[in-house]
Amino acid sequence: MVANPGGGSTDAGGGPVRHIPVLLDEVLAALAPAPGKLILDGTFGAGGYSSAILAAGAEVIALDRDPTAIASGQAMVAAHGGRLRLVHSQFSHLGDHAPQGGLDGVVLDIGVSSMQIDEAERGFSFQKNGPLDMRMSAEGVSAADVVNRAKVADLIRIFHFLGEESQAPRIAHAIEKRRAEKPFETTRDLAGLIELVTPRKMKDKIHPATRVFQALRIFVNDELGELAQALFAAETSLKPGGRLVVVTFHSLEDRIVKKFFSDRAGKASGSRHLPVAHERAATFAVIGKSMVSASEAEAEINPRARSAKLRAGLRTDAAAEAADMSLFGFPSLASLGKLGG
Repeated sequence: MVANPGGGSTDAGGGPVRHIPVLLDEVLAALAPAPGKLILDGTFGAGGYSSAILAAGAEVIALDRDPTAIASGQAMVAAHGGRLRLVHSQFSHLGDHAPQGGLDGVVLDIGVSSMQIDEAERGFSFQKNGPLDMRMSAEGVSAADVVNRAKVADLIRIFHFLGEESQAPRIAHAIEKRRAEKPFETTRDLAGLIELVTPRKMKDKIHPATRVFQALRIFVNDELGELAQALFAAETSLKPGGRLVVVTFHSLEDRIVKKFFSDRAGKASGSRHLPVAHERAATFAVIGKSMVSASEAEAEINPRARSAKLRAGLRTDAAAEAADMSLFGFPSLASLGKLGG
């Protein structure tokens, strides 16, 4: 997996970029794979992390929601004599694939894969004209469904929260006016309208459509919810001493991971001016620095790494806590189920 094509990433429309695992050395240092250990790679993609983990002697269970990634990875499965199991699954369901004895490590690389960006028919990039799709799993509600069916108020919230787009109201109203005449079908169709509504200024580092495309992709694939559920699943699936390593490429995702590790570090509830009401045992201890970013040298080689952030935690022997989604403060957005074609 690689960085998101938007939200300030230097490759904001997603041109062809050779797959390079981001922060690979730092991931391996935090994950500590070794013979006899079982690691779950929740975001297989092109297999960059899985390959390195296997090379270190560990066994790997790798998940990916994209059927194309599963098909492409079969040669790697065959080459490793049973030490790699590749499963078509969302990483929020990683607990379903963990053995009863628990996992020694979980690694998650949160971003859209370069393979997905490079395929015009997937509709992730506005640099290549293709269907307005963006579905990682190739099923369910598409970006076209959202753009053509969602209420203006819902579009504004999606673009504002998930894309941090300051021009969300203007773009949403323009979409409403245009779709009444003709529905949106292609990536260039939508990108072209956004260019007209919010023309690119000389000082702008990214294309005007970048944040809207990011927001639609995150919404269509429920990426923030998937990440939150995966963190909870990792907490219940890791054995004591197991390691959780997460690489993010956008502030929204990093905020979720930071909140999770901060909450699981063990805190006393109640006001500091009153007696402690309840002591909470830590379920994770921070590994190394609280956050690691790419070096300048790596960023020069791989521009996608510039926005990457790594956070890691060591599982304690404390019981897993409840999977309470209110921890992350997600806003109420439109229901995907009501927008399908």
